[in-house]
Amino acid sequence: MIIINGNSLTIDEVVRISREYETVTLDKKAIPAINKSRGYVKKVLAEERVVYGITTGVGELANTLISADDAEKMQENLIRSHATSVGEPFSEDVVRGVILLRANAVAKGYSGIRVSVIELLLDLLNNKIYPYIPCQGSVGASGDLSPLAHLALVLMGEGECLKEGKRVLSLSVLDAAGLKPVRLQPKEGLALINGTQIMSSLGCLAVSDAEKLLKHAQIAGAMSLEALKGTSKAFDARIHEVRPHPGQIRCAANMRQLIQKSEIIASHKNCEKVQDAYTLRCIPQVYGAVMDTIEYVKGVFSIEINSATDNPLIFEDPEEAISGGNFHGEPLAFALDFLGIAMAEIGNISERTADRLVNPHVSGLPPFLAENSGLNSGYMIAQYTTAALVSENKILAHPASVDSIPTSAGQEDHVSMGPIAGRHAVDIIHNVEQIIAIEMLAAAQGIDFQGGLKPGNGTGVAWKEIRKHIPHLSEDRVMYPDMEKMLSLIKEGIVLAAVEDTVGRIA
Repeated sequence: MIIINGNSLTIDEVVRISREYETVTLDKKAIPAINKSRGYVKKVLAEERVVYGITTGVGELANTLISADDAEKMQENLIRSHATSVGEPFSEDVVRGVILLRANAVAKGYSGIRVSVIELLLDLLNNKIYPYIPCQGSVGASGDLSPLAHLALVLMGEGECLKEGKRVLSLSVLDAAGLKPVRLQPKEGLALINGTQIMSSLGCLAVSDAEKLLKHAQIAGAMSLEALKGTSKAFDARIHEVRPHPGQIRCAANMRQLIQKSEIIASHKNCEKVQDAYTLRCIPQVYGAVMDTIEYVKGVFSIEINSATDNPLIFEDPEEAISGGNFHGEPLAFALDFLGIAMAEIGNISERTADRLVNPHVSGLPPFLAENSGLNSGYMIAQYTTAALVSENKILAHPASVDSIPTSAGQEDHVSMGPIAGRHAVDIIHNVEQIIAIEMLAAAQGIDFQGGLKPGNGTGVAWKEIRKHIPHLSEDRVMYPDMEKMLSLIKEGIVLAAVEDTVGRIA
């Protein structure tokens, strides 16, 4: 069980709750601060003060006063009117992350929301209830208003959930779980939708996937190095110590670890080749830069998931509700764009390596890695697929954060487009997973042609694990099942686990 208090949640915990259904509870120590901020809302209503979002409308309607009698109705209207998202629904793991992160944000005690509302959010998680939240509609400022409104509808017993792939009325799902919807009170509707949790959930899951994929990319690169009879000289620690970017140093060490005791590399130590192509020689410089980018992105999201991001925020000393802009997604939009760009670069190198593996003019291997080539096409068209995916990534990697379209009659005149950056980063990572899968298949085939010489400690384990599931391509067969199987070995971490069990953690 994971206990949340608004201050100590980690990205790893977000992933475990989102994907492994870890149970969640609210820290009892957080309750006094939550109740104090709720008490302030009650004072505002009792004294008929003018406070944004409590006794006024929202956005451009901030100057419209709302009577105490209508304040509750206004919160419900806010949710219904803001639930305007369209498109395919977010996946269950993303939605679970959204629920968790919204609960954690308001648990900090600055949002004026009741404990019972937070507990209902956690009940959704612990009962595996999957709210229907379409993926398009947020511009990433004023919070992820529209998609979060779809979540808030479920708390009200309205809107829909997904069950066995079908949309069903939320009230029936709550009833089946023995849960009662809430009647939102003043400030609570705004507190639920005024946040960055769509961006944050996408980012936490994407950066976790990116870390794992980068490890596979290094394994694939090391296998390709052997298949192409490359040199280990480019990974000499002395080279990287004089340009000491942390990721570059780590990546070079990983490559040395993977190819240690490689008979293939030792067999051509004194050959005529002077240098390898950049796709092999510069793996530490490029993949190392990706490592450093991932570390930066992790830092951004580690801060964001423990932040108060709604508006206004309620402070205790002196007691005051202050309107600001913590809902603006710019830090996340930049980070998500950067992550997408970095992961696209992994795909770029991997595709060029796959091309080198199948190209007989540079590989020293049979044409297209095919025995009896001509009769057999081997991996010729699999490389086409990597080219198509790389080209798609070039479009997806265009930064969403450079765009802004004003909303709310110009009151919200600069927005981040962070959710678009997040969805694009996720799509890029999925594409690169498939690209790396194809490189691994091609590299394993190339190693098969090395005359029985043993690969390195790490690459050898990876090669053997692949061959447990996917046989050598001795003649053409339907290729896509092999690609799908290889992709599943990456997604499930099977090859990575085998390698790390043998050579230790890939840093």
